[in-house]
Formats: sequence, C-alpha cells, structure tokens
Amino acid sequence: QVQLVESGGGLVQAGGSLRLSCDCSQLSFDRYTLYAMGWFRRAPGKEREFVAAITWSHGVPYYADSAEGRFTISRDNAKNTVYLQMDNLTPEDTAIYYCAANNLGITSTLENNYNYWGRGTQVTVSS
Repeated sequence: QVQLVESGGGLVQAGGSLRLSCDCSQLSFDRYTLYAMGWFRRAPGKEREFVAAITWSHGVPYYADSAEGRFTISRDNAKNTVYLQMDNLTPEDTAIYYCAANNLGITSTLENNYNYWGRGTQVTVSS
C-alpha cells in the first residue's frame, strides 16, 4: 500500500517557522498519471481541514484562507518531495499535519478526493 511520509514537525514559539516535508517516493510517477498533493491538518477537538495543495506537473498552488500569505507549498520533482513552509505561526496552527495525494491532478479542498495519505506529523506552537 502506498504510504506518504511526513517529517519536519515539532515545537515552535509563536511567530516562528517550520518546514514540513512529505516523501512521495512510493507514488508511481509516469507520463500518464497526473497527481496533486495536499496538506491537511487536524487541531485538537476539530475536524480535519484543508491547508494547501499543489499540482505536481505544473506546480500551481492553492491555499486555504488561514494559510494564504503565511504558508507556502512547493514540490521538488527530482526528490519526489512536497514541502509546506509555514511562517509566522500562531498557537491556532497547532495540529497534526497530514500529507495527501490524488491521481486526479486537481487541487481539491475535499479530503475525499485524495487517494493516498501519510500518518501525520505534530506541529505545536507555543504562545
């Protein structure tokens, strides 16, 4: 079973930065499959929510309002890795962050549109 692997989570003070990575090397990258990658998060006591997404082929990003202007999603095709650079973090960003992928090639905000998931990485922002 394809597994995405997140890393880079940790504890940071408010106003700080973290960069999450998602190893996508288990996906089958070929000329026929279009992928889109997404980041979601689940805060304590809340539903999992969309954060950002990017098309693998063209690198077109899309952000949730909460991430716009503070987070940057990118991908490195050579390394089969997706990144989420998070700046100016606040305690409200505390959550488990999940990497996801779909073979539809669309940057969806809906988790049901993603076929593959990682197990998540914890991000904790202290005030």
